[in-house]
Amino acid sequence: MQKDGDRSKVFARRVVLLAGGKALLVSLLGARMYYLQVMEAEKYRTLADENRINMRLIPPPRGRIVDRFGVPLAVNRQNFRALVIAERTRDLKQTLQTFADLVPLSDYDHQRVLKESSRRRSFVPVTVRENLTWEQMALVQVHAPNLPGVIIDEGLTRDYPYADLVSHILGYVAAVAEEDMIGDDPLLQLPDFRIGKAGIEKVYDLPLRGKAGASQVEVNAVGRMIRELRNEEGEPGHEVQLTIDMRLQDYASRRLGEQSAACVVMDVHTGELLAMASMPAYDPNAFARGLSQAEWAALANDPRAPLRNKALAGQYAPGSTFKMVVALAALESGIVNAEQTVYCPGHLRLGNHRFHCWKRGGHGHMNMTSALEQSCDVYFYEVSRRIGIERIADMARRMGLGAPLDIELPGEAPGLIPSKAWKTATLGQPWVQGETLVASIGQGYVLATPLQLAVMTARIANNGLAVRPTLCRQEIRDGHLVERPTPAFESIGVSKPFMGLVQNAMWRVVNGNRGTARGSAIDVDGQTMSGKTGTSQVRRITMQERQTGVRSNEELPWKFRDHALFVCFAPAEAPRYAISVIVEHAGGGSRHAAPIAHDVMLEALRLDPSRRRTTREVAAIRDAPPGEGGVRRLTDAETGAEESEERRPQ
Repeated sequence: MQKDGDRSKVFARRVVLLAGGKALLVSLLGARMYYLQVMEAEKYRTLADENRINMRLIPPPRGRIVDRFGVPLAVNRQNFRALVIAERTRDLKQTLQTFADLVPLSDYDHQRVLKESSRRRSFVPVTVRENLTWEQMALVQVHAPNLPGVIIDEGLTRDYPYADLVSHILGYVAAVAEEDMIGDDPLLQLPDFRIGKAGIEKVYDLPLRGKAGASQVEVNAVGRMIRELRNEEGEPGHEVQLTIDMRLQDYASRRLGEQSAACVVMDVHTGELLAMASMPAYDPNAFARGLSQAEWAALANDPRAPLRNKALAGQYAPGSTFKMVVALAALESGIVNAEQTVYCPGHLRLGNHRFHCWKRGGHGHMNMTSALEQSCDVYFYEVSRRIGIERIADMARRMGLGAPLDIELPGEAPGLIPSKAWKTATLGQPWVQGETLVASIGQGYVLATPLQLAVMTARIANNGLAVRPTLCRQEIRDGHLVERPTPAFESIGVSKPFMGLVQNAMWRVVNGNRGTARGSAIDVDGQTMSGKTGTSQVRRITMQERQTGVRSNEELPWKFRDHALFVCFAPAEAPRYAISVIVEHAGGGSRHAAPIAHDVMLEALRLDPSRRRTTREVAAIRDAPPGEGGVRRLTDAETGAEESEERRPQ
């Protein structure tokens, strides 16, 4: 009996222990369930939603770029794309072949679609062809029964209505590269997203992008979309307004034609650029859609460099357009006054070297005004010998040469204004006086961009205000696009009488009886143009050539011909516009660059709102034939020898 009692006690203890264990386990399980379902409910609800719900970014429309009057220069246009969903077609290769019979499809695109389809899930669409025309889109829709799996998608693509006429200013957009993955903008992760790669598109890329929208969609376990739950619209990109007048930009670009050339038109008081043409150019629409290898090779190998903005990045010896700088430096030095004369026999001897004037027989006695009017080299050789390179370099920098002007475009070239310190630091050699003579006529080491030459001319025209160029009505400040304030320019410190003397000499260059650009004179409502011609060598003329006779530009290979330059401002009586023109490897500035500047200036005056009443007068002068009130191009016999600065020391 005792043994039975003991067994009962043992059994009872085991029951209690088991019951307690079960109760503990149930309590732990209940606590865990409470923790997961109550305390952590929000966390696991979120995880479940993340498996079930996808957030998809919606690219916003890119902001427009417009000219000063609101004319659209860069917009977004409708883009029809053909997509294919592999799971909806039994034979993808056959479907693509049928598509190619309707719409041209390259072998590369054919292989690309097959490769992308094999890498992606079968329900994910793959782009077959972008930028379909309306007719092509309609043709695909009509043959939809024969194109299983092919659908038409509608989106936006960047479009440049004026194509190459303004491409160097606008730049272009292209797909995001690995090096562009800077910052945390999720838009950069989208495969079809485009960002600015050059020009204004690059500089103002962030405000032009806008902010992405979002689409919340429900998907199944393999990622297939079931339905859209929510759609949030994005914020379109900001509109960027340029100072360019597209009418004048169009005219200047077409006036340059197929030549390798550049033209800059600038307001002498505000610094606003009304035109900045560089030709030949490229079509930015080709970059937006994607260049083929053949298209890229054609652009990269063209000797006229269509990809380079010559107005901004082209560095050229300024030739005789630099002589105004030397004249101002001489006047300010007090060593030379305007009435002192220098005799020009056609050359100047310095040591064992002879520095030639462009006019072989010489100009005779020249003062500063007549030397600028007739572009006498010997006069400036002698003046520069007296004042030295340091005074010339200082004046050149004050005139806007030799350093970047910080315009709102990438790729600006600094130019070069040499000095003794520069040569010692760069070449490790001392400066020699012959280099001063060569620099005085804008040759040797001196380099300038067409933009810098326009700024130099504007500073002369406005009596020495340090005007700086600008291309955009807005600026980025603290990450936001704001209106650019009205600029206030300081003086460069040159007296008005000195500026007036140079202005008068430039007027005589165009309107004087012996001016080198008198064949390009204009007179609209009694208002005239002032300017300066220039011709810069790109090669050294040998002693043998001088003895046997220098060949004309037309006889030389294109790349060895002189550059033609011309700078001007008008109206001379109340300056408003400054223009610089360079035509690469063309020859004399008076023959090839001045006529272009003449025509562009007339167009600028015609479009000037303050001169609308003289539109007919301007048109009449521009279009009238010789002898009927128009501006007559003088013959070579009337203008004398063409200025060709063949003056390197021998």
